[in-house]
Amino acid sequence: MARHIIAVLNQKGGVGKTTTVVNLAIFLRKLNKSVLVVDIDPQGNATSGLGVDKQLITASTKELMLGAKPFEQIVLHAEGGVHLIPTAQSLAGLEVELVNGVDREFRLKRALERSNYDYIIIDCPPSLSLLTVNALTAADSIIIPVQTEYYALEGLSQLLEVIQLIKSGLNPNIELLGVLLTMYDKRTTLAEQVKGEVEKHFGDKVFTTVVPRNVRLAEAPSYGMTIYSYDKWSKGARAYHSLAKEVHNRVGGA
Repeated sequence: MARHIIAVLNQKGGVGKTTTVVNLAIFLRKLNKSVLVVDIDPQGNATSGLGVDKQLITASTKELMLGAKPFEQIVLHAEGGVHLIPTAQSLAGLEVELVNGVDREFRLKRALERSNYDYIIIDCPPSLSLLTVNALTAADSIIIPVQTEYYALEGLSQLLEVIQLIKSGLNPNIELLGVLLTMYDKRTTLAEQVKGEVEKHFGDKVFTTVVPRNVRLAEAPSYGMTIYSYDKWSKGARAYHSLAKEVHNRVGGA
C-alpha cells in the first residue's frame, strides 16, 4: 500500500488523543504494517507512552523540523516494532524559531517526504498552533477523538474551520478520516446523547468503533506501555484493535 499520514488532533486536552495515537499505532503494527509515530506535542506523552525515556533522548522532532540532523539519526525503535520520532521539552521553543522561517508550515512535510512506512501517525498538541499547522500540511487525513462527555462538541467548529483553511491554502488533499468517540460509558444517558449529537453532525464519518471508559486503558501510560502490552484482553485493547482494522479499511489498504 502507499504511505498514509494521519494527524490525530483535538484542541481540547483530555479527550484520548495520545492514547489513540499509541494504541492505533501498535495495532496497525499487529496488522503487519510498518508504522512511524511522530510526536509533535511538547508534553511528549506519546514518546513516554511508547516506552521511551525522555531523559535519554538526544535528538527529537525539533531537530527533524529544523533539518539539524538526518531522519535516520532521530528515529527510535519503540514498543512492539513501532518506530518513533520522539519529542523533548526543547520542542516548546520551536515555534519561536520557525516563526520567521521560510516555508515554516512545510517543515514537517519535507522532513517526512522520503520516509518509507505504511502509516505515519502524528500526535498533535492540544492547540491550533504552528506545530499543528505543520502536521495538517503533512497529513493525508485526520482523526478527531471526541470525548463522550459534556461540552464534547465545544470548539469542534473552530477546529473544522482551521482544517478547511489548511485544505484551501496549504494542503488541498487532506480529508477527515473519521471522528472517534472515546471514554464512552453506555450506562449514562449523557454518553448516549453525545453519541447521538456527534453522529448527527458527522454522519458516516463517525467510526463504528467506540472506545469505552476503561481502567486498564487509563493505567497503561503510567507504566510507559501501550494497552496491548499492559492488558491485551481488556475492553480498551479490543476497541483499538477494532479501530486499527477500521482505519485500514477506510484508507483502502491491502
